[in-house]
Amino acid sequence: MLSILINSYACSPNMGSEPGMAWNWCVNLAKYCELHIITEGEFRDKIEAVVPTLPQGGNMHFYYNPVSEEVRKMCWNQGDWRFYKHYRTWQYRTYEMTLDIMKMHHIDIVHQLNMIGFREPGYLWKIEEVPFVWGPIGGLKQFPLAYLEGAGLKMKLFNGLKNIINVLQLKYDKRVNVALKKADVLVSSIPDSYRAIKRYKRLESVVIPETGCFPLTCVSTERFDSAIFHVLWVGKFDFRKQLPLALKAIAATKNERILLDVYGTGTDDQVSTAKVLSVSLGIADRVIWHGNRPNHEVHEKMRSSHIFLFTSVNEDTSTVVLEAVSNQLPVVCFDACGMAAVIDETVGRKITLSSPTQSVKDFAKVLNELEADRDLLKQLSVNCRQRQEELSWDNKAKQMLELYESCSLTV
Repeated sequence: MLSILINSYACSPNMGSEPGMAWNWCVNLAKYCELHIITEGEFRDKIEAVVPTLPQGGNMHFYYNPVSEEVRKMCWNQGDWRFYKHYRTWQYRTYEMTLDIMKMHHIDIVHQLNMIGFREPGYLWKIEEVPFVWGPIGGLKQFPLAYLEGAGLKMKLFNGLKNIINVLQLKYDKRVNVALKKADVLVSSIPDSYRAIKRYKRLESVVIPETGCFPLTCVSTERFDSAIFHVLWVGKFDFRKQLPLALKAIAATKNERILLDVYGTGTDDQVSTAKVLSVSLGIADRVIWHGNRPNHEVHEKMRSSHIFLFTSVNEDTSTVVLEAVSNQLPVVCFDACGMAAVIDETVGRKITLSSPTQSVKDFAKVLNELEADRDLLKQLSVNCRQRQEELSWDNKAKQMLELYESCSLTV
């Protein structure tokens, strides 16, 4: 059994986002490897309550590198750039802890797991004695500028500048480049990351989405026989999620049988703007605003809906898309970002990034076609069971294990 040291700043059971992603990787890798996991201390109580209950818990050894409450608040406040100075310090201390651990335990491979953003590669690449694995690597996607139509000047400047900075950091940041070159294995979270690493660094990577599916019991397909066609949209009302595209697509179907269930919310201005748009489009009676609801309620709604409409134009691998597949709900989305690797013709339909106007037409066309072909929808739903297995956390762990084994053999 290989012994792997994992660098995972955010790791916790029973959570989503980065902490939940790292936890699921570790829990499933521990079935096949002995893990020494260095993480921040915020979720120590949760970790230590759950690990002893797991069959593979004996293979999970946690080490804590805590930061202050002030730094934790900076981390949770996305966009607070002050955090990255502290985060870099945390990474160097983690490197020092790794050297200490390697004096006490045999380590076959060191793995920079999360957080997945490419800007902070940590310092494990400095260790010469064992192979270095980095990934899944995210944050390399470019915002499609055509979809800034109608945005304010601040939003346009922010996304345009971020696109430029992403490329410049990938090309010229010293630590990013040395980590990329020294890695024995690179794992990209989405095809965009793969293409960026290939284009700008001439390096190969393996695409494995950073999040996975939990295979569920079979879900009945009888719901697809109902006359009313329920389209589900879930997310924050922020700009990249493109809720207006969903509203305009529903209006463009000119199909009174299609209703849109919206789960999630935003600022007061964002909510008001969205509701005013539904009125101006003449679909106020075909949109149901549910607001923020518990995750289990959203899952229940997934199992009674007909289509999951995901209109985001800027994601790595969104957990909610994997949740839709887990609940056997066919997905309609863009052929871009993490969705491009997760959704295929067996479980949904994808449209090309083009322009907001064209996307409204394309989404409307697909929704009408699927509404008219309920047998096809039933088949897409049934096919989700196979896709669940392919995208399952256990399958991802087996893929990573193969990568571990391949680089350990070269040492």
